[in-house]
Amino acid sequence: MRSKILFTQRRKDAKVKIRTLAVLLDLWVRKIVILGCLLLLMSCQGNNQAASNQAQVKVARVVSGQSLEVLGMAEQPNLISRVRLVGIDAPDLQQHPWGDQARQLLEKLIGDPEKPVTLEFDVEAKDKIGRTLAYVWRDQQLLNEQVVKQGYALFVGRSPNHKYDQRLERAQQWARLMGKGIWNPEKPMRVPPAEFRRRNL
Repeated sequence: MRSKILFTQRRKDAKVKIRTLAVLLDLWVRKIVILGCLLLLMSCQGNNQAASNQAQVKVARVVSGQSLEVLGMAEQPNLISRVRLVGIDAPDLQQHPWGDQARQLLEKLIGDPEKPVTLEFDVEAKDKIGRTLAYVWRDQQLLNEQVVKQGYALFVGRSPNHKYDQRLERAQQWARLMGKGIWNPEKPMRVPPAEFRRRNL
């Protein structure tokens, strides 16, 4: 009789353990299914975002160290559009000699005008006057960063476009330490571009 009671008790304990394991297993399966769905959703969004977040264009002309005229934007491939490089402020062309040097550097970085560049857009794709705001890539190099790193533009973070702020800020620190371009201790640029424009335009 006692062994029968023990056997029954063990059987009940085993059933409770099996139910507990079944409940835990069910919770884990649900979590895995939810995680799988979330990963699938995120991967779909990432692909769509990457496709609409970039554009391949040809550079028609380098206007300054921070702006370009490009062909191939939107549905009109022969229409020239103005693009402003995000996160930088290059010297005005009237700021001699830095403005012209900044423009020449950007021309050199772009290289062959027949070879397209990639525009990458951030949160805000246009500025107040209708220019396209973009990060410009050529041969896997961020040209915005290169202009700052060579000392021909200042890093200026502009809300809400902050994707590469840290890279641009590090590039400016490097240019400053190395005395490049506008940071050259023998001939530094004493008036920031924004201040120069306020005074002269």
